Amino acid sequence: MLVMTRKIKYLLPLSLSVFLFSCEKEELPIPAHDPGDVITSSVSMESDYRYQLFFDLGTNTMVKKNMKTDWDLGFETSASGINVILNGAKYIKTANTGTTNFTNISDTLGYSFLIDMPSGSMDSTAIGTWSVNNVYIIDRGFDELGAHQGFSKVELISVSSNSFNIHFSNLNGTNDVMMNIPKDDAYNFTFLSLDGNIASIEPPKENWDIMFSQYTHYYYDDETTYLVTGCLSNRNKVEVAEVFDKDFLSITINDINNYSFSPNINMIGYDWKEYVFSTGQYTVYIHQNYIIKSTEGKYFKLHFIDFYDEYGVKGTPTFEFQEL
Repeated sequence: MLVMTRKIKYLLPLSLSVFLFSCEKEELPIPAHDPGDVITSSVSMESDYRYQLFFDLGTNTMVKKNMKTDWDLGFETSASGINVILNGAKYIKTANTGTTNFTNISDTLGYSFLIDMPSGSMDSTAIGTWSVNNVYIIDRGFDELGAHQGFSKVELISVSSNSFNIHFSNLNGTNDVMMNIPKDDAYNFTFLSLDGNIASIEPPKENWDIMFSQYTHYYYDDETTYLVTGCLSNRNKVEVAEVFDKDFLSITINDINNYSFSPNINMIGYDWKEYVFSTGQYTVYIHQNYIIKSTEGKYFKLHFIDFYDEYGVKGTPTFEFQEL
């Protein structure tokens, strides 16, 4: 599996950028208070990046972890939710067959496969608006050892304020399942493994701020996709600003009005580090700082200081953070 890093990040579609920058930035009131202590923390994804790790800044706690292979699809849980996301940690892709004939779909020939855009925007999912009985082929991607996980086909039977009803099987028709996917608004998504089970993945959406994981990145300049390893933020309320022109210690609460915050989940992303081919090691850019607005509405500054554990094994992001 090819994993690359590159110092390129595209944050917003052009139309959205024009809209945002045409609006005057509203300054936020800053209450007087003492900042918290600078905390150093680390999480271990293992050297093959097998784990997804959910972290809460307010309690300095890794709230939950799961194997990246534990799920394939995530179903939106709000009453009006109709969106479905792919597990980018496995490099999952999907193709719209353009047909409602579930039985007749048995191979991948002639279909174009798409990924979810790494920003996490619900208007940029590969499945998009899913019509009832429209059949999608799911390329289930790869496990942590690079083994391909096969193909499935999925159709939406119905969706309501309480659940999704779906039909899925392996591409050859085996493991045929009709399943109800319940909605629970305490979570961002309900997660499904196409092996046939609902998986417990994300913690409740109010209980975490950032996630360490592999994910699929799209490079707009050459229209290529790669599996990268980095830090994604919670879709629920969390926003992030990049602060690359000040050192970590000099950032204060007064800076929250000086930088633009984005809800894009890949604002922190992967490129706080870079693989150096001459040394065979990752270099961490400690000068790349981030201000994170948490699910609780608190502000934290954060930067990374290492990607290796005490034995020199990669896959252990180490970071400093402080409540502002």
